[in-house]
Amino acid sequence: MNKISKRWWGNVGDGDVYLFKMINQKGAFVEISNYGATLISVHTHDKDGILGNIILGFPLLRGYVNDQNYIGATVGRFANRIANASFSLDGKIFKLEQNDGPNHNHGGSSGFHKKTFAYETNGDTLIFSLLSVDGDGGFPGNLKVQVHYRWTDDNELKIDYFGETDQDTLFNLTNHSYFNLSAGKGHIFEHHLHIYANQIVEAGADYISTGKIVAADDTNTFSDCKIGDKLLQSDGKIKGLNTCYALDFERQTLDLPVAALFDPLSGRKLSLYTSYPGVLLYTGDYLNTTDKGHNDRIYTPFDGVCLEAQYFPGSPNHVSFPSPVLKTGTTAHHAIIFKFDIHTNKSQYEN
Repeated sequence: MNKISKRWWGNVGDGDVYLFKMINQKGAFVEISNYGATLISVHTHDKDGILGNIILGFPLLRGYVNDQNYIGATVGRFANRIANASFSLDGKIFKLEQNDGPNHNHGGSSGFHKKTFAYETNGDTLIFSLLSVDGDGGFPGNLKVQVHYRWTDDNELKIDYFGETDQDTLFNLTNHSYFNLSAGKGHIFEHHLHIYANQIVEAGADYISTGKIVAADDTNTFSDCKIGDKLLQSDGKIKGLNTCYALDFERQTLDLPVAALFDPLSGRKLSLYTSYPGVLLYTGDYLNTTDKGHNDRIYTPFDGVCLEAQYFPGSPNHVSFPSPVLKTGTTAHHAIIFKFDIHTNKSQYEN
């Protein structure tokens, strides 16, 4: 069983903020804060046994208060974009904040990434709780949210999201960590990525979904591919990816990985499992921070890569997509597992 400790980290407008540390028997550990139910750091060993932090983040709370990139945060009520910042539910139209051009993204300024959660521990589980009141960010219903974190001796970070509401609403939470398995040594171009999906959610240049599920083409098919090779264009410029992959049903059971990320330099490998129907690949094209991160430098584009398990972008406005609606009287539950291993051969992908 891992050990959970905490220390006071600061105060924001809606309460005291704490930094929690969960360490396992191998000495690997994660740090998590109740501000935004945010994953602050993940320290795992490389192939030489050296411990290093493999996600982007900040050493001080103010970095997260100032951050506009959702670094490490729990995002909700709805992760990703909703076209025209509006949706219809139960015969009513709900207007949301326009924080991405005319569209809504990641819950806006009322999103969970800027909320201070209540906390408790139960054995090896760290539990964050939040009440998002009716009308918060434009969403209907008083929504009770719990985010559970567990860190195992097998280097698995297990995240569970629970939700209950007194009015039908949307429920689509995810973790927005930026991974760099080399512990911040360079960009993510040399990382190898495998995504176990051959279909994507079609989207326009503004990343708004068209409502169609289409076959992945060569630009967004990752089968043990170096990320940099996919981003490099014929004119020598780098074009990032912000693509949602539609997962086969058997990949939504936590039994099979939906994506695997590998860094040949460190030997570290990340496998992602989820109960959600989609995973969003974001290569950090717009990363730009004002505060220095863990590695004592400002984060810039392509310093980290996100693998965000979630419902499809725009799904409230497309009846053919899996529904993110949480009905009154029911309990939502979705899970994400990040499993960390060491491999010396880039081709050692499972399943």
